Amino acid sequence: MDTGTRVADWSIQEIAKIARTTSRTLRHYDDIGLLPPTRVGDNGYRYYDDDALVRLQRIMLLRDLGLGLPAIAEVLDREADAERALRRHLEWLREEQSRLARQIASVERTIGALEGGERLMAEQMFDGFDHTQYKEEVEERWGKDAYAKGDAWWRSMSADEKAAWQQRAAQLGSDWIAAHERGVDPAGEEAQALAQRQFDWLRAIPGTPGGGAEGPSREYFLGLAEMYVADPRFGANYGGQAGAEFVRDAMTAYAERNL
Repeated sequence: MDTGTRVADWSIQEIAKIARTTSRTLRHYDDIGLLPPTRVGDNGYRYYDDDALVRLQRIMLLRDLGLGLPAIAEVLDREADAERALRRHLEWLREEQSRLARQIASVERTIGALEGGERLMAEQMFDGFDHTQYKEEVEERWGKDAYAKGDAWWRSMSADEKAAWQQRAAQLGSDWIAAHERGVDPAGEEAQALAQRQFDWLRAIPGTPGGGAEGPSREYFLGLAEMYVADPRFGANYGGQAGAEFVRDAMTAYAERNL
């Protein structure tokens, strides 16, 4: 008789309740091969073990980043070491938690000042809106000089100038998402106008490789377009994987015509 400890597993209904999802969603994940059950009982019910729960957690984390299911499947296949992938994601979540906490405190201070008729403290209004979080990555990709020039440019701006710049970037991202959702042709006139705005936005940032009056180089522009697709942190700015692919395709068409 086997006296070993039985591996725990959960029914599809239990997992749906625990994960705050639905049995229908879990069945769909099974149908597309994203999350097959660990076993199927004699009653036809699906059951899931610890490994399946870890995979479901990763799926939900990636969905929160805006990735579509095909892109999630690619990420899971590419990063088979679940513990390592989760550690990286945890580090990113902690950074986001810290940044959001500072943003919340910053906005609360602004609201308090507005309610009390007090003078706004510009130097405190943008805590948590931190461009330096990508310092090491920028230096690794494009060199220390590129980061140093961009950093000096940003620090030289007034609070109003920084706010205007952030609004411009946010509006550009929103316009990309809206164009994709309407099914705009990436090579068409509207998408190419957006690609021109993307090019001009990059041109205005000192330190952009190949930048200056002529704007970013073809190599940099195309490399950045591919990075939007490859890195979910950036793709989330454009509505997820499909949106990032739309931006990449439009930027590629622009580069082929103009760079």
